[in-house]
Amino acid sequence: MAQWDRLRQLSASYWQQLHELYDRDGLPMDVRHYLSAWIEKQEWQRAARDYGLAMVLYQVLLENLDIQHSRFVQKESFLQQHNIRRYKQSFQRYQDEPCALASTIQWFLDKEKEILKSAELSEQVQHLQVEQDAMETTCQQELERKMAGLRNDVQCLEHAIICLEEQQDEFDFKYQTHKMEAVADEAQKNERIKMFQLLINKLDDYRKSTLADLNKLLDRAEDLISLLVQKELVDWQRRQQKFCIGAPDNVSLDQLEKWFTCVAVCLFQVREFLNKLEELVGKMSYENDPIKAQKPALHKRADALLKDLLKNSFVVETQPSMPQGKGPLVLRTNVQFSVKTRLLVKFPELNHSMKVNVSMSREVPQIKGYRRFNVLGTATKDLNMAESLSGGMVADFRHLSLKEQKSGGGGKGISDISLSVTEELHIICFNTVFELKGFSVELQASSLPVVIISNSSQQQSAWASILWFSMLSLDPKDVTFFANVPAAPWQQFGEMLSWQFLSATKRGLDDDQRNMIAHKLFGKQQNYDNCKMTWSKFSKENSPDTFWVWFDGILVMVKSYLENIWREGLIMGFVSRGKEKLLLKKKKRGTFLLRFSESVVGGITFSWVEIDSNGEPDIKTVQPFTKTDLCQIPFHEIIRNFQILEAENIPENPLLFLYPDTPKDEAFGKWYSEKSGDDNPYIKYIKTKLVFVSKENTLEARSPMSCDMTQGDWLEPMNGLCGEAAEQEDEPHLLQSQLEPFQDPMLSSSFGPIDEDCLLYFENSNFSDPDFIQDDSFLTDLSLSAPSFLPAQTCGGIFQ
Repeated sequence: MAQWDRLRQLSASYWQQLHELYDRDGLPMDVRHYLSAWIEKQEWQRAARDYGLAMVLYQVLLENLDIQHSRFVQKESFLQQHNIRRYKQSFQRYQDEPCALASTIQWFLDKEKEILKSAELSEQVQHLQVEQDAMETTCQQELERKMAGLRNDVQCLEHAIICLEEQQDEFDFKYQTHKMEAVADEAQKNERIKMFQLLINKLDDYRKSTLADLNKLLDRAEDLISLLVQKELVDWQRRQQKFCIGAPDNVSLDQLEKWFTCVAVCLFQVREFLNKLEELVGKMSYENDPIKAQKPALHKRADALLKDLLKNSFVVETQPSMPQGKGPLVLRTNVQFSVKTRLLVKFPELNHSMKVNVSMSREVPQIKGYRRFNVLGTATKDLNMAESLSGGMVADFRHLSLKEQKSGGGGKGISDISLSVTEELHIICFNTVFELKGFSVELQASSLPVVIISNSSQQQSAWASILWFSMLSLDPKDVTFFANVPAAPWQQFGEMLSWQFLSATKRGLDDDQRNMIAHKLFGKQQNYDNCKMTWSKFSKENSPDTFWVWFDGILVMVKSYLENIWREGLIMGFVSRGKEKLLLKKKKRGTFLLRFSESVVGGITFSWVEIDSNGEPDIKTVQPFTKTDLCQIPFHEIIRNFQILEAENIPENPLLFLYPDTPKDEAFGKWYSEKSGDDNPYIKYIKTKLVFVSKENTLEARSPMSCDMTQGDWLEPMNGLCGEAAEQEDEPHLLQSQLEPFQDPMLSSSFGPIDEDCLLYFENSNFSDPDFIQDDSFLTDLSLSAPSFLPAQTCGGIFQ
């Protein structure tokens, strides 16, 4: 493909570079364009050093300009004739220095190659991105080309209307002169009438051509509006919907603003062109004037396109959110929230001239007991460019609140459909009026559905509703979504879970972690593509053991206490007890891994490899640490200072290598406290909670009772396990309620009741955790023994 043709296919940003290049006087762009094929075939570099060749090329260049001038004469292109004649005259200065001309042309060609090379390099970089990004980039490039085409059409049409006006003025001048002259000769009079008829016919053809160009321009604008409104804007809205629940999507509106503004500017120019044509018709018209016949329809079409564009250009840029909420779209009555709207058509002259009003949607769905709310606070703001970092036209509402109407339940009696408070969806609406250059249209934008709660205890359930809706709903106004809530395909569901960690800690779930969650939810499968998670299993109000309660407990714990080590990938996290044993049994003594408890909400534990008396690997597990512990001491300090007091009374830390084989201090050392010994800020916790006692196969704890277990499964400290120092000796009646079997949210069935004898062993514990119940025989020989008083020392508990 010829170099010039390749340049013409570049995006708008490179066209700008090309325009800047040809703003210089050395080589007019018109000459480069019309003589492109001939220019690219010549040896300008050689001619710059060869006077004879340079002179020949100079003469041929002038001849080609003459030929091009003749073509414009035949086409009756007045302006082009003038321009070519002027260009030829400017080249006369090279008559004595043709080598300078050759050097100049070669310089322009080299600069063009640099632009092409830059574009090709940029394209290669884009091809290295993921396929989806490449597709989006291609679409954007295509849009940029179409935008450049639209702007070019507007410029050409502007030029055409100027030429049309010149032709009309020329005709008017000749005709007025003719009327002032008295022509007696009939033949001469007839000759002039024929001449005027030819001029009228020519003017009529030019008017028809201009109108045809206007129609083509509107076709191009309509195509672009369709792309912007039905694809680009819809894609952005879907990205924003996912962004609200943690997806790492780009939700910047700057590019859309440029595109919307470009089309709007072009359509306003079309309206000006139509007004100019009306002005020309007012000066001169004739029978079957095409402007009179076609202009009303063109005007109507241009206004309809502009109205369609503007109505879709008013959006909610930042969805409603409370400062201390779990996420956007969950609002609480009488608590302030913020929301920001934006007009994607940016006209600086409208700064502070458009007022935006906010209100709740007046449409009441057919839902029994549906609540109604009023918006309180500053409910009217100006669209302005001061409140946007990018200079966009925004109205930023920062101090709004909601109050429930006493006459709520607008949908009562209409339908039998009834939803819980946290499944009830509401929409906030924004209204304004766009007025510019005699064109006026009312605009409305609406938020994504919000859940409105009245108590902070409802936040967890409300956020679950927002997650489910934003993950699955393709209709951003479907407030009856939970009346017939769909199940979530595993791919979408697993991705959404990963987004929660990604947005909270900057690290999502890896494939192994997601597969482990899927295995727990759906059992062992070849793949989970056809598996679906139901809404009731995920989160249902008044059900404390749902998957979401368990998962959110982990998320809150990681965000609050474990973010650093989670972000470093040191927590395996979502791994079952069985999988944990398989992984660790193949490893050397002291290898440990970190995982989340499957039954204690917001709990994390670690297991490690010991070698028993037979030389076989023996997996030990400590009872989960919860926020009660983690708020007193960082988890990496627990791992650093964790100790077992063996038979020889020599404290030893059994945690040596983080799975698979990273030395513990190498993995966690950068977070260790610099102070040691009694200066350690966590010394009190370390002395009282982190030393665990083990004596051969017998577990001893400083307690009025001790339990002998043939397998030495675990230890229990006097002060409670892992910092949970709730003394329960004086309240034996609490034991039964605390040891109720826990329904594992990730399993379809619960464990059976705990053996009555086992309750005695757990007397000083505050919960029972089926994480630590193994397939092996459990507590095979449990009996009471007399009180045992050990030397004064701190102790803890180990569970196998």
